[in-house]
Amino acid sequence: MPQTIASIVKNKGCQIWSIEPDATIFDAIALMAEKSIGALLVVSGEKLVGIVSERDYARKVILQGRSSRDTQVREIMTRDVLTVSPDHTVDDCMRIITNHRIRHLPVMGGGELRGVISIGDLVRAIIAEQAETIDHLHSYIAGRY
Repeated sequence: MPQTIASIVKNKGCQIWSIEPDATIFDAIALMAEKSIGALLVVSGEKLVGIVSERDYARKVILQGRSSRDTQVREIMTRDVLTVSPDHTVDDCMRIITNHRIRHLPVMGGGELRGVISIGDLVRAIIAEQAETIDHLHSYIAGRY
């Protein structure tokens, strides 16, 4: 049975780091550094309105000569955020991340944010699943099934 995103969020925890759209990019980067994460969800009230990443900062602030203290998150965030549900599989999400060249996917369930998964979370899940398969095959070959 394919592993779902619900199990990843459950194991990882549903901690969601977010920022308001009118915050400065400096504040966003400082929070990302403090939490050792590569992206923040942009939330206004209870509503997901975007996502901002270190990549956005590099491409839309640094390379354009803008000031991180004078630029608001809303000016550089990605507005059309791809999301997944807890029922999506790891394979589904790997396909989405690969095809769209993104690194983070917010998880929405019942109209609410349930968590965020990263490409690292997906790779860890795939490695764990492969390790389990290898263990089963070793047991089968050794006659310990």
